[in-house]
Amino acid sequence: MNVKDNEIKSLLEKYKKFTVYGLSGDPTKASHYVPVYMRDHGWQMVGTYPKAHDVGGFQIYKTLKEVPSEYRKFVDVFRSSERIPEVVNEVLEVGGVEVLWLQLGISNPEAEKRAEDAGIKVVSNRCLIIEHKKWY
Repeated sequence: MNVKDNEIKSLLEKYKKFTVYGLSGDPTKASHYVPVYMRDHGWQMVGTYPKAHDVGGFQIYKTLKEVPSEYRKFVDVFRSSERIPEVVNEVLEVGGVEVLWLQLGISNPEAEKRAEDAGIKVVSNRCLIIEHKKWY
C-alpha cells in the first residue's frame, strides 16, 4: 500500500466514479452492500462480474476492458488475495487506472508492488464504508 492514511479522504473526494471489481448480485455480501452504501452517499459506480445480473440496479460488465474509462480511474476490488495478481494484470493491460483499492482482508504485496511500480496508487486491506464513516 503506497497511500498514507491521511490521503484517503482526498482520494474519496477526487474520485466520485469508480468500478467495483467483483460486484456481486447477492445483497448479503460485502461486494454488494458496500457499493450500495457508497452509491447512497453520492458516489457513482459500475461493476464487473462474470455473470450478468441487475441486482441493485448497477450496470455490470464482464471485464474491466468493457468499463467506460471514466469509471476505470478508481477500481475497488472484491477478489481473494491470491487472485490479485490476475487483477493487476488486467488493470495494467487496460490502462487508465489511477487507484487500486483492495477491500478489507485483501492484500497481495507482490502484486501491489507491480501496480505501484506502474504509477498506480494502491490501498489495501481497507473498507470503503469504514473509511467513509471515518472521514465524513
